[in-house]
Amino acid sequence: MAALIKGIKFAAQISNRNPALLYMSVRNHGWNKDFKPGKFPETEKEREAAAKKYGLIPAEYQPYPDDGLGYGDYPKLPDVPVEARDPYYPYDFPELKRNLHDTLHAETDFWSEDRFGSAEPTRYSMKTYWVAFLGVMTGCFALFYWLENYKMFRPVLAKQYPNEGKKHYTFETK
Repeated sequence: MAALIKGIKFAAQISNRNPALLYMSVRNHGWNKDFKPGKFPETEKEREAAAKKYGLIPAEYQPYPDDGLGYGDYPKLPDVPVEARDPYYPYDFPELKRNLHDTLHAETDFWSEDRFGSAEPTRYSMKTYWVAFLGVMTGCFALFYWLENYKMFRPVLAKQYPNEGKKHYTFETK
């Protein structure tokens, strides 16, 4: 705890003396919200520059087609959900299964781990799942139909008072 407090105080002293140092460390370690992809690469030199910009080798760099959607030189990455990545790899951000400066997929929100992904094959065939579902539902409806005439109730007698017909308990004042 003492080391944490000393570290916070030290960071405050550094940022007070040289705020540009703190700004540079924050600026260079994350996604730039003002980032916009460049224009679609026409020549081989532009393709190599775009591949370098996104941290890819030119052999695996493939841009989105120039169909007017506005992706520009952004790379077309494979459609692989995050849950398919190795959970034991030492990522920089293990909760996102992502390393620092990894190129994000253009549809990151669609392929993130909080969405449904079919990364692994199912254990059984869909026919088996449907047979199990229909078997359980048929059994429930059969029990309901056969036991419809046997209503369940709580066996309780009517309340018994010492003197029938006479007020036994009241809140009225006289």
